[in-house]
Amino acid sequence: MRVLAAMSGGVDSAVAAARAVDAGHDVVGVHLALSRMPGTLRTGSRGCCTVEDSNDAWRACDKLGIPYYVWDFSERFKEDVVDDFIAEYAAGRTPNPCMRCNERIKFAALLEKALALGFDAVCTGHYAKVVTDADGNPELHRAADWAKDQSYVLGVLTGEQLAHSLFPLADTPSKAEVRAEAERRGLSVAKKPDSHDICFIPDGDTRGWLEERIELSEGEIVDHEGHSVGSHPGANAFTVGQRKGLKIGRPAADGKPRFVLEIRPKENQVVVGPKDLLSVDRLRGIKVSWAGQPLAQALAGERFECMVQVRAHADPVPATAWLEEAAQEGTAVVRELVVDVDEPLQGVSPGQTMVIYQGTRVLGQATIDTARSLAWDPASVS
Repeated sequence: MRVLAAMSGGVDSAVAAARAVDAGHDVVGVHLALSRMPGTLRTGSRGCCTVEDSNDAWRACDKLGIPYYVWDFSERFKEDVVDDFIAEYAAGRTPNPCMRCNERIKFAALLEKALALGFDAVCTGHYAKVVTDADGNPELHRAADWAKDQSYVLGVLTGEQLAHSLFPLADTPSKAEVRAEAERRGLSVAKKPDSHDICFIPDGDTRGWLEERIELSEGEIVDHEGHSVGSHPGANAFTVGQRKGLKIGRPAADGKPRFVLEIRPKENQVVVGPKDLLSVDRLRGIKVSWAGQPLAQALAGERFECMVQVRAHADPVPATAWLEEAAQEGTAVVRELVVDVDEPLQGVSPGQTMVIYQGTRVLGQATIDTARSLAWDPASVS
């Protein structure tokens, strides 16, 4: 196949490209320039897609003997990822920018351009696996190394996108093996630290970054019974489950820490309470998509057993899910994904992504719109 290898500048994408070359594919490397800010430089493991990463990607392609290009996707990235991140926080939700980047940049804009240029597939260093079922339909599955598995952040991919995706690290038993292979191949990124945090906030100070971009105004902090307990500089800078930075100044009556239970951007209000009130048992999701063929049970409106995961590094929990009709837009019926979990989840915020699995297979995903608490009704706080 003609394969376009997305080169982040890290060890995973470099080894993935090398394996694609070894498999006999005609491989071209491309690095996505996602920011035009000259000061965006990697600091240790913070940040990615920087000038430094671009140089590392070039060195890897040179070592592999494949062509290398840099494509400027900065405008698309700003609109589809950065601006979306700001808008979601402004609405009191907690988005996952990596999900948006995979959905709208790496497997939408990049794949679209790759196919237009005659490539058959896009290759990345993600730890996930594409399996073809008996009818020839692609399915997304967890990688062999569950500790590094990235199927969660790829849960937004459609069947059509999976059909043109190549994940050469799928069956690799550990990240240590990838680094050892990079060392054997003479790739300079063999010992390069993994990136973490949000790439466009390389110093990790999300709250400070948001305060420069969202108009904040002082408002009230109330407890779970509706009593005023303090003030805040702006509700949009908080997230459900947050403990630090509340600056209430006096302890709760029981002496236990308070956590953010709910954000109310319209009222500019933050609701806080004890940790046990963060527990939820029902999630309701919008913007539902399926990673390949949807389950016939789901389309028929029937309940089905699954596992649900609400964060990239969270453990999946057993659940029962079904689709509910929510609205009608023209001739199209809009359905929401409802998930009842067998074990309570804590600190779930609107805006997060829930990905549902059966075994190792990713069934699909939805953006959490509401999370129902086991112990209290948010409507009781006024």
